[in-house]
Amino acid sequence: MNDTGIREGVREVDVVVIGAGQAGLSSAYHLQRTGFAPERDFVVLDHAPQPGGAWQFRWPSLTYGKVHGMHALPGMELTDADPARPSAEVIGEYFDTYERTFGLKVRRPVEVRAVREGDGDGRLLVETSDGDWSTRALINATGTWDRPFWPRYPGQETFRGRQLHTAQYPGPEEFTGQRVVVVGGGASGTQHLMEIAPYAAGTTWVTRRPPVFREGPFTEEFGREAVALVEERVRQGLPPKSVVSVTGLPLNDAIRQALSDGVLDRRPMFDRITPDGVEWGDGQRVGADVILWATGFRAAIDHLAPLRLREPGGGIRVEGTRAVVDPRVHLVGYGPSASTIGANRAGRAAARDIGRLLDQEPATV
Repeated sequence: MNDTGIREGVREVDVVVIGAGQAGLSSAYHLQRTGFAPERDFVVLDHAPQPGGAWQFRWPSLTYGKVHGMHALPGMELTDADPARPSAEVIGEYFDTYERTFGLKVRRPVEVRAVREGDGDGRLLVETSDGDWSTRALINATGTWDRPFWPRYPGQETFRGRQLHTAQYPGPEEFTGQRVVVVGGGASGTQHLMEIAPYAAGTTWVTRRPPVFREGPFTEEFGREAVALVEERVRQGLPPKSVVSVTGLPLNDAIRQALSDGVLDRRPMFDRITPDGVEWGDGQRVGADVILWATGFRAAIDHLAPLRLREPGGGIRVEGTRAVVDPRVHLVGYGPSASTIGANRAGRAAARDIGRLLDQEPATV
């Protein structure tokens, strides 16, 4: 120990929060409300260069007005946002103000390389690009943006055009005059198609399953039912599906127009990729200059591998936010809490649970 009470070379705290997106900031806010002090009792580590979570990496044409389901962080509403501004700017500024208002003192950019068992003292060791931390509990709020899912298809390596994922989407202008195949039936795939269609020489939409368009409002009861389905998978130790994959796509005016115009004319998944396009088993072909994979993301949890939390089914079994295998580890923004409102609730639950785990009497949050 040195004269500050910290072991030489390893800093000690009660809680380490990994990630400063919606889930991480919500968790930090509720830890503070529960009685933990930033930097003294907990730290927030974020690998991104600036505030904004994954939003800061979104394409410029995704304006704030096009964002659906963005729920305010606890304790501070997002008001008077210009719907015409890029969501990366609006939400980045909001998160920045939030961090400063509540004094959360996020450390960035810090890459968490591994979390493993400590030196037999019941603590966890968090190894990072900025030194190591010893902690009594961990909140993992790393989301999915860093793990884009790329499916594999025969002939993929022979394609002479460009392949990119939603995570690399630059905006529609870059596809001017090109033939674009968009793969994926989620919100990103439909948004990409509707944006690209006016610029491209032609678009083709392919999905593994027919898309489900949902009429009517997204009620609270419907939302709870969707979350419950995702939660059951996590409880069984299976990899989580997104809440959106359960709810379907909202049938709004823009979607209706795109369906009417033939932009959202879905075709079944192709069987192989050729040097100049894609091909189906019956011999049908479509030429392409670009294949855009709007195929979603997976949970970014590889740094937790040394703790051996994964179940045989491939996921981490979670009760509430707590990993069943190790109650010191909480996953927020994972599975049923991957939505913005779900992340807020899960951050509160994790903070209160950790307060009990560490024998602190949590205040009313």
